[in-house]
Amino acid sequence: MAGKTTSLLMLLLLSFASTLLIGHSTSQSDRKAYIVYMGNKRDEVSTSSLYTSMLQDVIGSHIGPESLLYSYKRSFHGFAVELTEQEAQKMAGMDGVVSVFPNQKKELHTTRSWDFLGLPKQVNRPTTKSDVIIGVFDTGIWPESDSFNDKGFGPPPSKWKGKCQAPTNFTCNNKIIGAKYYRSDRDFQKEDFRSPRDSEGHGTHVASIAAGNLVSKASVKGIGLGTARGGLPSARIAVYKVCWYLGCDDVDILAAFDDAIADGVDIISISIGGSSDNYFMDTIAIGAFHGMRNGILTSSSAGNRGPYLATLSSFAPWSLSVAASTMDRKFYTKVRLGNNKIFEGISINTFDLKNETYPIIYGGDAPNKTEEYDSSLSRYCYEDSLDKNLVKGKIVLCDVENYGVGQLLAGAVGTVMQGRRPSSGAFAFPLPAAYLSLEDGGDIYLYINSTRSPTATILKTDDRKDPFAPYIAEFSSRGPNPAAHNILKPDLAAFGVDILAAWPPISPISPISDVNFDKRALSYNIISGTSMSCPHGSGAAAYIKSFHPTWSPAAIKSALMTTAVPMNPEESSGAEFAYGAGNINPHRGANPGLIYDIDALDYIAFLCGQGYSTKLLQAITGDTSSCPKGTNRKVFDLNYPSFALSPPSSNSISHVFNRTITNVGTSTSTYKAIVSTPPGLSIKVNPSVLSFTSLKQKLSFSLMIKGTIDRQIVSASLIWDDGTFQVRSPIIVVYEAF
Repeated sequence: MAGKTTSLLMLLLLSFASTLLIGHSTSQSDRKAYIVYMGNKRDEVSTSSLYTSMLQDVIGSHIGPESLLYSYKRSFHGFAVELTEQEAQKMAGMDGVVSVFPNQKKELHTTRSWDFLGLPKQVNRPTTKSDVIIGVFDTGIWPESDSFNDKGFGPPPSKWKGKCQAPTNFTCNNKIIGAKYYRSDRDFQKEDFRSPRDSEGHGTHVASIAAGNLVSKASVKGIGLGTARGGLPSARIAVYKVCWYLGCDDVDILAAFDDAIADGVDIISISIGGSSDNYFMDTIAIGAFHGMRNGILTSSSAGNRGPYLATLSSFAPWSLSVAASTMDRKFYTKVRLGNNKIFEGISINTFDLKNETYPIIYGGDAPNKTEEYDSSLSRYCYEDSLDKNLVKGKIVLCDVENYGVGQLLAGAVGTVMQGRRPSSGAFAFPLPAAYLSLEDGGDIYLYINSTRSPTATILKTDDRKDPFAPYIAEFSSRGPNPAAHNILKPDLAAFGVDILAAWPPISPISPISDVNFDKRALSYNIISGTSMSCPHGSGAAAYIKSFHPTWSPAAIKSALMTTAVPMNPEESSGAEFAYGAGNINPHRGANPGLIYDIDALDYIAFLCGQGYSTKLLQAITGDTSSCPKGTNRKVFDLNYPSFALSPPSSNSISHVFNRTITNVGTSTSTYKAIVSTPPGLSIKVNPSVLSFTSLKQKLSFSLMIKGTIDRQIVSASLIWDDGTFQVRSPIIVVYEAF
């Protein structure tokens, strides 16, 4: 042994010496994918040679254009390539480079909802209604779904420049007018379709929420029965598959933005999130910025890390950030014990035990001792932790919510799970199941231990009206905005809990329970997340775009925010940081009266106030944009439809906001300012009356806040009212160092 160790040491020393003599050579394993972002697009011919020249300067003359993972050149400028950390640092110092950052995986933020919003199924609007194109960035789509049938659709609008990247197993139509897939590392798993076809279900679901056709009698085996539809059923869909079994890569997301902007989409819907507080080191913020400059609004999901503050994953001011709220339909699953006591849990249970009762056992009393499990683990019903001889044919009570795999593999006929997860959002399981509170679970445990032959049954899921809806889901991420406290985020809320929408009818690839041996192959599914609220925002934005095709992204966003239904700050932790302007109301948003518009130059001035230099901003925009004198790191008063203030002291608050509003209601109108003011604050609007004499006329006002606050978060509001339109903006004052 000692001889082998000595020989190994000698080999290591020789290897080290040869490295010193030959010089350090970087192995391929030292490299990883980086994005080199270089701002607005330039001449396409020069970009290829420029990228190659930059790579050769950093890596070596042997590097050619074939080394690029992506060349971004249709809508903006940059490329993706594998670099070492040192090479990335060198690249970041080169002229014209805005940012260099590593490729990371982003995550997915995982019907009747439009009826509850009051959006009519048939609307009289201009003939351009079917010209609106929604680009959906997700896991692909199931084109054969009834939600995407193209009956009644004419050919794609002439503005469409995209393609259908369709292998043998995928076909576009006049509803799905374009489809592409992106996978730079070619790391396909057996679960992945190498095409725009969806194997996960998520992309099909969100696309049908945004723009699905009207489909009657849609349900999950009778649960949620009704008409499924998108926010704008007449809209066309362009599919950009950027998410796969192993996640969503930044390099692919940016490539999709590069294409979608050039292809001619009107709205981008992206239910994906990551984490970065630098706008230009985040692919979604970068893509959305260039989309905005081309008249495209990006709707993105706020994130699923609530209810904690400062958990947002979408906060760029040029995007629409959407939180998740509940609607008035709530699903519940009853558990009936042998003593006829009934407990209500939550799940999407399609299984029918036909009221037959079965023995019920506590998981902690059935450890798989053969595999050396004890009750401390079997109580959670982990896979292989349960004794099949004790569990088979019984309902098992577990001390945690899980996928139900351990229970099913052990032969259980059903499972009851208990825990502390908030009851916002029901899930499907591969066997009869219900999730109960700890209190109800404790009562069932007492019944099991006080009865000689305890029995139970689990009923099929039913639904009823939720009189408290809408309110913000516990899982929905909260503000404040980590990059700019004076910009309120999220912007608004939309339905994201228990949403029925289209699903790929394939099992075991995408079963409704996400368990691969679940044999149910269904065409619709019910799931929850800000992934579902985001396409509600996208569909609502498309709805407004169909009435106002020339409106800017900021105008559309303003219309949605100022017509949102106010929510109660006492009922949602985080107040406006949970729901922004309130719950979306697209029907009113189509005719808002006034709008707060913002153009690209306003955003540039805002970025100057955030500390971005003129040189950097000129690289981003590709023009001669410059920061006005004195604006560097001086907060710019962006013409936002909400007001957020984070003063350095709660005892001495004094700030003035300046805004300009545009008349889009009636040509002659007089608006009066109505302010709700909490104790301790004085809020004054000057002038308090605005008289318009024509459409598209712009008038300005200031809003001054003075006083003190005795709470962390204080809510107020401003409404401009002319007797016909009520244009509301939330006001939030927060004293806390986040």
